[in-house]
Amino acid sequence: MHSTNDIRRAFLDHFGQNGHDIVQSAPLVPYNDPSLMFVNAGMVPFKNVFTGLEAPPAPRAASSQKCVRAGGKHNDLDNVGYTARHLTFFEMLGNFSFGDYFKERAIELAWGLVTGPFGLDPNRLTVTVYHTDDEAFGLWRKIAGLPEERIIRIATKDNFWAMGSDGPCGPCSEIFWDHGPQVAGGPPGSPEEDGDRFVEIWNLVFMQYLQEQDEITGNLPRPSIDTGMGLERIASVLQGVHNVFETDTFRHLVGASEDLIGAKAAGDSLASHRIIADHLRSTSFLIADGVLPSNEGRGYVLRRIMRRAMRHAHLLGARDPLMHRLVPTLVSEMGQAFPELTRAQPLIQEVLEREETRFRQTLDKGLRLLDEATANVGAGGSLPGETAFKLYDTYGFPYDLTEDALRARGIGVDRAGFDAAMAEQKTAARAAWKGSGAAADSEVWFDIAEREGATEFTGYAATGGDGRVVALVADGKEVTEAHAGQDVILLVNQTPFYGESGGQAGDSGQITGDGDLEIAVNTTSKPLGRLHAHHGAIASGTVRVGDTVHLKVDADRRDRIRANHSATHLLHAALRHRLGEHVTQKGSLVAEDRLRFDFSHPKPLEPDDIAAIEAEVNAEIRHNAEVATRLMSPDEAIAAGAMALFGEKYGEEVRVLSMGRLHPDHGRSYSVELCGGTHVRATGDIGVFRIVSESAVSSGVRRIEALTGEAARQWLVTREETLKAVAGALKTGPEDVEARVAAMIEERRKLERELSDAKKQLALSGGGGAAKAEDEAVAGVRFSGQVLEGLNPKDLRGLLDEAKARMGSGVAAIVAVNEGRGTFAVAVTNDLTSRFNAVDLVRAGVAALGGKGGGGRPDMAQGGGPDGANAAEAIAAVRKTLAGEAVSAA
Repeated sequence: MHSTNDIRRAFLDHFGQNGHDIVQSAPLVPYNDPSLMFVNAGMVPFKNVFTGLEAPPAPRAASSQKCVRAGGKHNDLDNVGYTARHLTFFEMLGNFSFGDYFKERAIELAWGLVTGPFGLDPNRLTVTVYHTDDEAFGLWRKIAGLPEERIIRIATKDNFWAMGSDGPCGPCSEIFWDHGPQVAGGPPGSPEEDGDRFVEIWNLVFMQYLQEQDEITGNLPRPSIDTGMGLERIASVLQGVHNVFETDTFRHLVGASEDLIGAKAAGDSLASHRIIADHLRSTSFLIADGVLPSNEGRGYVLRRIMRRAMRHAHLLGARDPLMHRLVPTLVSEMGQAFPELTRAQPLIQEVLEREETRFRQTLDKGLRLLDEATANVGAGGSLPGETAFKLYDTYGFPYDLTEDALRARGIGVDRAGFDAAMAEQKTAARAAWKGSGAAADSEVWFDIAEREGATEFTGYAATGGDGRVVALVADGKEVTEAHAGQDVILLVNQTPFYGESGGQAGDSGQITGDGDLEIAVNTTSKPLGRLHAHHGAIASGTVRVGDTVHLKVDADRRDRIRANHSATHLLHAALRHRLGEHVTQKGSLVAEDRLRFDFSHPKPLEPDDIAAIEAEVNAEIRHNAEVATRLMSPDEAIAAGAMALFGEKYGEEVRVLSMGRLHPDHGRSYSVELCGGTHVRATGDIGVFRIVSESAVSSGVRRIEALTGEAARQWLVTREETLKAVAGALKTGPEDVEARVAAMIEERRKLERELSDAKKQLALSGGGGAAKAEDEAVAGVRFSGQVLEGLNPKDLRGLLDEAKARMGSGVAAIVAVNEGRGTFAVAVTNDLTSRFNAVDLVRAGVAALGGKGGGGRPDMAQGGGPDGANAAEAIAAVRKTLAGEAVSAA
């Protein structure tokens, strides 16, 4: 039997032996197409090559490209688990010719593979061609020897591929496998074609025309080939099964979930196990490629997929979080082909466990709400869209999860109502994916890049030099000259100015030229990743395309920026050493005055962690090791231990930055990373490193802000001066401030206690101007009323308890007056609470103090008011109330 790993290897070996460069899968987050949420086809990484915007990596290439279809236009999420072929994550095997070979060689290579290494019976293969493509028809007859009845002409758009309404296009030719007459269905193009007997296994696109507004306008100057073969689909054919979930990889994943849950994948449980297996793959690969769950954009789609799988684990009876326990099985199946999965395994497991733990806390509540909302809805009915939106908005249920939960009961969801409710709650995510004008702006840069090529960056070795002006852009359009007073973007053939990228701020400085030309450059950007665009204002003179100009970087600012940039590399290494290898960079800002570093970690750092990380970075700075730079291929760099950011596009050569001391075990430097930024020559140039804050950015992502060099020194000096000022005020040395302050705090607490005790004693004795409490009889009830100036209101309860104990039977009232405000409390002995309620008595007195209300128990109550001068009236009010009650009681 062909394992899935064997099939992938055989495909790539076949094309490698036939002159193709084997290209590693691009990350799932596309770098060259902002209209896509995820890479959803094998040709996506080569889109700009096919449109002529980028040079091809080689004349021929082959890849096994990771793909996800779970959001936007291409969304297979709803069907996964219930059909034989739909998946959210899949691999697309493809071979590509960029103006090299065309139809004949493409057909030869395809036929040679399926009937050679794959060993498929030619008598069970059928192909389709576009109905007017006589050339392809003849080539299949010639190369494969297929009879005409098994070369089917298809007249629909199914067999004609186009990148869009404008751009390259061409006819397709598909290869189908015949499962045999025991399976229902007919050949493509027949009325029975929707059956499962004939399954498409490979699509060959013959890219030969150019179209504009959906109309073919001419031939491409260099016809090309783009093919796509779903790995999971061809695996099902070669392994003799009719469902991708019955292939080896999925059998192992489903088997692992069966073992962990204790529920067999059969009957009603089958779809749930399959959903878990598929969604495990898509979520794990997305996390490995830098996507983390969130409430918008790609992170939201990831969370939807995760929660759908987690709900099905719940349906199967999993009592504890399940998904993270399946990751080792996935890594053992696919980690060799995709090493990024192995490297990210700790983070994947951590994110899955955290998300599932949180989701389970809300799942039961949400499902109860769903059951209540549909209690009277029968099969064929519909859940109101507003309720579906409440599930989404309040409980975190994606729409498809609600729809999926009701599917088994035959209940639909009012999608229009859901969409209407969603429209009312505009989110940042919606705006983020609308693509407002970015494509139009990039058009200018593509034109310049195609005409002039990439800007040569000379800034690694210099901060000044000459360059030839190759383009000027003003107000979004190319111009041939610009004059004093204008804002302009200037491009030269070579520059020492670093363009903003990788979190590092763009350089600023000055451009001068013949005459009195002077341009103040405020920043430098990096359109398309290969142009350096200088943004500035022309102070004087005129600049024209073709002029030679002198460029001078603000060297002091550059030094501060590169010190901060190098510090982020050391910080990254220290974080991984201290917290674990799950830590990966999630963003950074490297400016002249500070650095900011975002990284994956599930919880706040402890003070000891921050101190240890800071100390480790400073130790490497003091060692003053030289920062070494090497140019390597990405594969060589990663093999040498370099950290790569998955989601970044790397060319044939990459800069590998090594800094810090060599490790005695593996011989590698403290930090080894792929980076195109500018850096210090030796770690000692950083000076000093100081962490000033650590905080959360989003779920699972933390942020450190830090200072280096002079900025860090100034920060420390400011705090030292503050410490000295405090020490001077305390009449002690800075080293004794902590102990002195602690002693003063304890001394103050002691004095406060003593003062409180003294006031109470003074009050009880009648000293200090306060009238000593004298008991009196009011209508036969023993009463004690007293006004005490400066008494802490917290002491009222203790004094009243003492009064009650002294009287045995009676009512006591005290007003504590502080800064003009009166706090009033009344106590009633237990034998009198049936006659007098302390709350009522307090309210009578509080009114005299200008307050309202009061509260407590029948035996003890308290209130207050702003008019402390009326304290005697508050006591008198209680006395009158007692007298009035006594008279009425008689």
